[in-house]
Amino acid sequence: MLLAAEATTLDARLTEAIAFFNNEIFWSWILIPLLVVVSLYFTIGSGLVQVRLLPEMFRVLRSKPEIAPDGRKAVSSIQAFMISAAARIGTGNIIGVAVAISLGGPGAVFWMWMMALIVGAASFVESTLAQLYKVRDSSGYRGGPSYYMERGLGARWAGVLFSITILATFAMVFNAVQSNTIVGAVGNSTANVVSGDGWLLPVVVGAVLVGVTALVIFGGVRRIAHTAQALIPSFALAYLVLGLVIMVMNYQQIPAMFALIVEHAFGVREFAAAGLAMVIIQGVRRGMFSNEAGLGSAPVAAASASVSHPVKQGLVQTLGVYFDTLVVCSMTAFIILLGYQGTLDGVREPDLTQHAVTAMLGPWSMHLMTLIIVLVAFTSVLGNYYYGESNLEYLTESSNAMFVYKVLFLTATFLGALGSIDLVWTLADTTMGLMALVNLVAITPLAAVAFRLLKDYTEQRKQGLDPVFTRDRMPDLRGVECWDPEGKTASAAGEQTSS
Repeated sequence: MLLAAEATTLDARLTEAIAFFNNEIFWSWILIPLLVVVSLYFTIGSGLVQVRLLPEMFRVLRSKPEIAPDGRKAVSSIQAFMISAAARIGTGNIIGVAVAISLGGPGAVFWMWMMALIVGAASFVESTLAQLYKVRDSSGYRGGPSYYMERGLGARWAGVLFSITILATFAMVFNAVQSNTIVGAVGNSTANVVSGDGWLLPVVVGAVLVGVTALVIFGGVRRIAHTAQALIPSFALAYLVLGLVIMVMNYQQIPAMFALIVEHAFGVREFAAAGLAMVIIQGVRRGMFSNEAGLGSAPVAAASASVSHPVKQGLVQTLGVYFDTLVVCSMTAFIILLGYQGTLDGVREPDLTQHAVTAMLGPWSMHLMTLIIVLVAFTSVLGNYYYGESNLEYLTESSNAMFVYKVLFLTATFLGALGSIDLVWTLADTTMGLMALVNLVAITPLAAVAFRLLKDYTEQRKQGLDPVFTRDRMPDLRGVECWDPEGKTASAAGEQTSS
């Protein structure tokens, strides 16, 4: 008992210390200002691409992939979108939003929205660069920030640093967040059956999650893509329908809810209490955890797609930011704000969404929410694995290293089920911020290349063409391996989408 109490106290102190660093120093004075300034530069330099080419984002989803060197179809544009969505649409959309509202108030939702619109340009730039500097592998392509840091900037050391950071962030910390969330959701559903906070439930859930995850990740990127493509539309649709039902039931409160969001975003009370900064920090932080714009993770998935022009996948990933934040995250916020009528006092922040749904729809909905959260978190585990795998391949081609990575990944999945929710989320904030810092510093000088690609793309569209890029169109660019002038890797012949 004494040892357990001491461990709990140490855990609380460590969590408090890391949270202080995140809130008072790192996010407030370094990361958020940098993210805003860089994203505004991308927005202006691209001519507001995240809004101007919104219809084009839907069109390019229909792009068809080429045949990979192993004789099978490479990852398509929509499959790459699903891989990144698997990581994006996760606990950040349900649990992260709940934490943001709990700590930052309803105004945090407003700042999530604003940042999504601005950082959409950052998502475009990083994913376009990932496509340009991708490399071939047996199943198609791989790439991401490490590759454009080395090939575009000539900074191998930065690529190594980023790969190590993303391995620690996604494969370990974020992965622990997902498994921890699954245990919490299942615990809420089984509270009437399993009494107390014993060790059995986390162990059983963790073991089952490890087993199912192993079946998928040992099947390679195609199995991950196909699993994500099968699961994501189903649970996303179920969650959105659930939210729409709640909104219809509470339609009279919707105007007041929006007024509450705006009021708290600029509220006199928040400003007077020096709490406005916390509102903004929570909105931006949870928004980044959810949509990953500027973080450098989504470009790893973007690089795997077989498309005829780098800009196509940049547009697709920008659409992913909007769907994640403006649709899914917003639905979570609406559920919580409409459901919070004094019935949720004393509920832990991560459980707010489940209990809000239960308060309005009845006990049966708790189990439906558990299923949705489990599926959301599981697909995030798969997306996290792929991000780690791709970056490990950048560091080494050793098959032994890949096997060790898989074992460590599954171990982190299991340990996350047993960990403290507060410490896990606080660590996630720190490692996520470090990743974003490295990536934003790298893509800023490379943004001019993305703007040139965008200009080439829009000029071809004005001519009524389905844009195709080959590296001889910009022969001055260094480090470009793919995009052969003969069209062997651009899939120009096989990809004919309607103009």
